[in-house]
Amino acid sequence: MCGICGYISKKNITMQQLQEMNDTMYHRGPDDSGVEIYPMPGGYEVGFAQRRLSILDLSMLGHQPMHSQDKRVSVVYNGEIYNFRELREELADYPFRSDCDTEVIIAAYLKWGIACLERFNGMFAIALYDRQTQDVYLVRDRIGKKPLYYWYEEGSLVFASELKPIMHCPGFGGRIDRSVLSRYLFQQYINAPESIYENVYKLEPGMVLKFHEGQITTWKYWDVKEVYWQAVKEPVESYDEAKTQLKDLLRKAVALRMIADVPLGAFLSGGYDSSLVTAIAQEHSERPVKTFSIGFHEEKYNEAKYAKAVAEYLGTEHTELYIGEEDMFGLVESIAKYYDEPFADSSQIATMMVSQLAREYVTVALSGDGGDEFFCGYNIYENVAQAQKLDVLGGMVHGLCNLPGVKQIHLEDKLPFRVRVIAGNRERESKTQFGAGNYPVMARAMVGELPEGIHALPVHYLIESGYQVKNWQVRRMLVDMDTYLPGDILCKVDRASMKYSLESRCPILDKDVMEYSYRIPHRYKYAGGDKKHILKDIACDYIPKNLLDRPKVGFGVPLDKWLRGPLREKLLDYSSYEFLKEQSIFDAAYVSKMVKSYIETGDGGPATGANYSKLSWSFFVFQQWYETFHQNA
Repeated sequence: MCGICGYISKKNITMQQLQEMNDTMYHRGPDDSGVEIYPMPGGYEVGFAQRRLSILDLSMLGHQPMHSQDKRVSVVYNGEIYNFRELREELADYPFRSDCDTEVIIAAYLKWGIACLERFNGMFAIALYDRQTQDVYLVRDRIGKKPLYYWYEEGSLVFASELKPIMHCPGFGGRIDRSVLSRYLFQQYINAPESIYENVYKLEPGMVLKFHEGQITTWKYWDVKEVYWQAVKEPVESYDEAKTQLKDLLRKAVALRMIADVPLGAFLSGGYDSSLVTAIAQEHSERPVKTFSIGFHEEKYNEAKYAKAVAEYLGTEHTELYIGEEDMFGLVESIAKYYDEPFADSSQIATMMVSQLAREYVTVALSGDGGDEFFCGYNIYENVAQAQKLDVLGGMVHGLCNLPGVKQIHLEDKLPFRVRVIAGNRERESKTQFGAGNYPVMARAMVGELPEGIHALPVHYLIESGYQVKNWQVRRMLVDMDTYLPGDILCKVDRASMKYSLESRCPILDKDVMEYSYRIPHRYKYAGGDKKHILKDIACDYIPKNLLDRPKVGFGVPLDKWLRGPLREKLLDYSSYEFLKEQSIFDAAYVSKMVKSYIETGDGGPATGANYSKLSWSFFVFQQWYETFHQNA
């Protein structure tokens, strides 16, 4: 686990400047640093830099940038290739000098070319320079576990694991991309390929970028919908076979992720996913696995007691930390610094706290991320199934409400909220992304009219017809795999864990597990209303059901209490008409009025009838980010 950055440019960027860019990611790799610059034909230079968190082969033989023996290929890389030992056996004719997976990447590329990616099972962001072809490749893993940004402008390319190195690159203007703002306010994160800056992009999951003679081309070597449709052609009709095969793949995935030359543990919430991963890890370990959980003093949010019960049953070496509002509140100011761009999923705070706890004892932590998206675990999937059944009726209600004479009396506004949601859900490309009341309208209004030539992204992802899936639950799961999982969940965990130089590994997001999950019929995942059925069944092979079976709670952050309490004055300053007018990013009149109304009443304005802490928090986090990186620049 590391941080990488670099550039390909005709502009003069010195070794010291590249070093300074690299050192903005010290937290990602405190163990070692490497910075090199190479000449390239056509007047270009290639700069590669890396901050290393040593996990495999702790010696200097794992130092990056790393080069092939003949100096043809140079690589900087962040992540883990979990099947590197299997690949190494296939590459036995290569003169390996180290015992780390970075050198396996080089050997694999020399033997198979860029098609070697299809053989890698892991999480990775790779930059590779081939002097023979004069190509530079940027690569991101299949599901987007590891981040990779790039800035492309005037034939120059700058890349990095985080935005900070790009921000520190000479000549970077840092123009905010206003087209993403309304979607950010609503979704609370910015999904690939967009970023908060113009001409700066996130490389999409499963994508390759090639730079050659000042031009870039991109293509996907792994795509959710394509892999899904290929897999469903070979369904596993037998439930017993599906369960056995899935269990074997999960066991292999966990075993691969336990390979490390440093202490390893697991996050344990006491839910099905983290408990299953922990149970399998304990099965593969000769000594008790170190497990970590966060507890809350508020009983309705506290899952620590369940995690402790699971830990005691499995016999792990368990550590828990009870936290209160004051502990969580103390991390609010660090959000902007470590997330680089506006990111407002408030569960990031508790994720930072459990990462900090784990880092006191281990350098690697296993997590249960991915179980909800791939096996139908979120509550929204139940709502989606109900909405599909009522969609025809909703269309009829919508049509009735828009008849001449009826439309004038605004009948639709008088309907119960759930009926309004179903009736108003007429956008074909976002059928499974309904709800949230007035939030989409308000998110757009907060940004107001954009300058000529800038078109705001829709707040929903208008992509659903591309999946060609009739079952709304399955379609929403695929949407989440392309958006919410990499853009929110994996980003949240990456930044929270790397803040403390902790590597997080997700066995459920193993390549073979993901691809096999598509072959499992949906009726085995959502069985008679039982979400995540087959995964729960496997978990109960290890742990009694009574220790696991309970409603999902999640991390609770009292946003409303904070925003209308200790953060009140700061929020008022951020939303004052004078400040917003000078800032020229939001609609000053609308936002100042909305925030004032929210602080005073808990509502976003007259007749809204709802608590707008979510939008206000998204706005607050943006302004906190702006203050950190722009206001004093």
